[in-house]
Amino acid sequence: MDDARQYAPATARNREPILAVLRRVLPATGRVLEIASGSGEHAVFFADAMPGLQWQPSDPHEGARQSIAAWIAHAKAPNVLPPLAIDAAESDWGAAGPFDAILAVNMIHISPWQATLGLFAGAARLLAPGGLVFLYGAYRRDGRHTSPSNEAFEQWLKGLDPAYGVRDLADVEKVANANGFGLRETVEMPANNFSVVFAR
Repeated sequence: MDDARQYAPATARNREPILAVLRRVLPATGRVLEIASGSGEHAVFFADAMPGLQWQPSDPHEGARQSIAAWIAHAKAPNVLPPLAIDAAESDWGAAGPFDAILAVNMIHISPWQATLGLFAGAARLLAPGGLVFLYGAYRRDGRHTSPSNEAFEQWLKGLDPAYGVRDLADVEKVANANGFGLRETVEMPANNFSVVFAR
């Protein structure tokens, strides 16, 4: 099964800085739902570093879910569950709450806006009181890109799909607020990215 493992080059670069934030904001024990887990590398890395958390990965793409399952088997991760087929834009995720946190790493810019709307609607359904939504990725601030590289990145994204794009943090916050979540903190990260934490 190991040959199903996929590798995302950005994971090796960003996992330690993300983990530093997660260790600070996540509870020591509880249930975490990861949306758009991709290769699965983050799931097994974070779960290994935080053994008190039960990690539920997910991805809408079958190839990604095969990779996640292969990483779980390779890492022998006791606190990572088999991946679910969740499309954030859909109203039924097939996941049983409550969860203590929902994570979406590098999802919002590489999915249609409908997925962001669905992400917070799903969080409102499934998160426990006081639960967190943790986002990581590139964002605009006050309508402007935070770096020339992010502007070029957005052009590349729109070449993949015109519905993709680097979102403005204020727009994301409006969606969060409409679903009962308040912005707790924004953390500047390496490579012009941000960790953004919302609390119910």
